[in-house]
Amino acid sequence: MSMDRTAGFELLRSGTLVEFEISGTQIHESTDPAEFGLDIELNFPADPDSEENDLGWGAFGFLFVIGSLSFADARPRESSTIEYVQNDEFQVGDLMQCLRWEDGKLKFSADYIRGRRMKTDLVLRPEGTGRLTTAGRGKAPLLWLERLKGKKLLQIVDSTS
Repeated sequence: MSMDRTAGFELLRSGTLVEFEISGTQIHESTDPAEFGLDIELNFPADPDSEENDLGWGAFGFLFVIGSLSFADARPRESSTIEYVQNDEFQVGDLMQCLRWEDGKLKFSADYIRGRRMKTDLVLRPEGTGRLTTAGRGKAPLLWLERLKGKKLLQIVDSTS
């Protein structure tokens, strides 16, 4: 197994352990009713024992999980079909290319990656809040978060075996 896949599995493991709550949702209408966007406000509650939220140890994992779910659901649009590969995976290198630290916040921004129209942004703030924003993804982000909350089975599948 490559180092990238091993690191990816570790990020998925830690990211699925991060505690979060949805504190608000706002829909952004589009000219095409199926192409609406969402802003989802997130809270990462502090552990009563340590008074720290899970972002201290789980921010990168949480970002990788959201990136992986967004990538898996994303499809090509128009000319991006040329780059699209059906059984492709979101990789640690993809995460790194989408990350930046700006104004005291960790920001993830994915537009098109290898032909997949992701249109997914996630901002994590040290005080334990965040915002997941998507464009043209419909209700998919709510489904990703439901999966992370255990409402739908989420498991790692090793396609190499």
